[in-house]
Amino acid sequence: MSSAPHASCLMPHALVILLNLYLKPTRDAPIRRGHPWIFSGAIERCEGDDQSVDVADVFDSKKNWLARGLYNPKSQLRVRLLTWKKETIDQSFFAARLSHALAFRSEQLGAANNGYRLVNGEGDFLPGLIVDRYGDYCVCQFYTAGMESFKAEIVAALSALVPMKGIFERSEGRVREEEGLAASLGVLTGDAPPETIAIEENRQKFLVDLRRGQKTGFFLDQRDSRQFLSTLTRGKSVLNCFAYTGGFSVYAYAGGAREVVTFDSSLPALELAEKNLELNGYADAAGEVIKGDAFAYLKETDSKFDVIVLDPPSLAHRRGDMDAATGGYKYLNLHALKLLNPGGLLLTFSCSQHLPRELFQKVVFGAAVDAGRKVTIVKQLGHPIDHPVSLHHPEGEYLKGLALRVID
Repeated sequence: MSSAPHASCLMPHALVILLNLYLKPTRDAPIRRGHPWIFSGAIERCEGDDQSVDVADVFDSKKNWLARGLYNPKSQLRVRLLTWKKETIDQSFFAARLSHALAFRSEQLGAANNGYRLVNGEGDFLPGLIVDRYGDYCVCQFYTAGMESFKAEIVAALSALVPMKGIFERSEGRVREEEGLAASLGVLTGDAPPETIAIEENRQKFLVDLRRGQKTGFFLDQRDSRQFLSTLTRGKSVLNCFAYTGGFSVYAYAGGAREVVTFDSSLPALELAEKNLELNGYADAAGEVIKGDAFAYLKETDSKFDVIVLDPPSLAHRRGDMDAATGGYKYLNLHALKLLNPGGLLLTFSCSQHLPRELFQKVVFGAAVDAGRKVTIVKQLGHPIDHPVSLHHPEGEYLKGLALRVID
């Protein structure tokens, strides 16, 4: 892994369009409908430097201009489109997109939340870019070579829009590897973040580790589901499985839970969960914090619960993982359903982008049949308002959830 350079060292991007791409006949329809991805197999020919990462103009087979995006010769996903207008891709362009995204979050989330997603990739028409805000700090993830090439402009635009102590980078993972990029972590501008940062979410308080925590430090995408859980837990016993730093546990107690078991495989995550419970006044509340393997625990425990939360990490990182993933989800839900008291509630999630909502529901249905439980869907759960999904890019819906009630 390499440390990212300070923003003052970042070089601005050359703004000359060096590449024109012409699509094969009939391959322009998705682009005309607003889909932002162009794979290599859709491209008929190139004019210009097709060996460099750069801005590219896209034409149909009859040489009609269609859109403008970021090209990477090393990726099978060759172009990620930014605009369907002939506008210059520069710092002003990114400043406008970032300003629009920030204004929407500020209007919708208000002062009760100082931790939220500021940019959600394709959902904000900035494919390859994630920006999360935690109080006085932002964490950026540049997943694609195209966005990486505009890092200086994006950091400068973000710094001008949002008063912060620092911007930190957490650019790593499978997508970046597929783009031909090494991991890049470090301070982009301003101060390095402290060991933990305190944020507030719907009056609950959480400590977040920006540098070593999962994703960018906290599962911001579960805000609405955590709030929903708090309406279900008064007087209930709760199991929070795959608890990470205890977000659902804090909300369960806030809703009046009688007892909460906080379960995860990561000791550092559970240590921070204990601090979060203490921070919110639940250090002495009834319950346990347990480290272990959730698959084994759900099968072997004799405990019964009124409410169970299943929020596992993605089980399908690639399409080829789907068979194993569906088996894993069925196993988890089967054993969780067996542990619920009559009338009990299960909040179950998949964050696997390759697993569509319909298939996830079928898997959970199969688990209910095998568990011998009759189950109703109380509520469909998913992305909060700061994690928008483009209507033109349904693949962006990665988080699927079901709130289920066991009848008997």
